[in-house]
Amino acid sequence: METDTAVTPGYSERKEDYARRMRRIEGQVRGIARMVEEEKYCIDVLTQVSAVTKALQAVALGLLDEHMAHCVVDAARAGGPEAEEKLAEVSAAVGRLVRS
Repeated sequence: METDTAVTPGYSERKEDYARRMRRIEGQVRGIARMVEEEKYCIDVLTQVSAVTKALQAVALGLLDEHMAHCVVDAARAGGPEAEEKLAEVSAAVGRLVRS
């Protein structure tokens, strides 16, 4: 699916917050890799994997909320094919999140 790079993302006002959260998650993932290298107890590794998964899900839900509050609402107000496209796009994104 093609995206329009000229449009300001809905999350732009919280960009730094999202970037900070992603850096924290990145550090957690590096920590998990270290745990595997050091052959830490399986349950401890799984606990950390679960924490990273929940953190990523929280970021994804935040981004989805921002997208719906800005991009989808704006497209719905405009109506027409763009509105239908944005609704289909968000529906597909929700489907991917539910399956993950």
